[in-house]
Amino acid sequence: MLDVVALLKSNSEHRLVAGQVGTIVELLDKDAYLVEFCNNKGETIAIISEKQNDFLVLHYDLIAA
Repeated sequence: MLDVVALLKSNSEHRLVAGQVGTIVELLDKDAYLVEFCNNKGETIAIISEKQNDFLVLHYDLIAA
């Protein structure tokens, strides 16, 4: 929950492009998440269901291998 993610492919239905950054707001099942995308003003532009393979979790700190 609340991980920051980036889309790996565009979603034309919701006018989102690959690389668009969003936040996971809910786990729907073991492989599907509800992701919220906002504009620069913090206004929600889309909340969509995405499979784990459709986004990349962004990390700000080093992760131990």
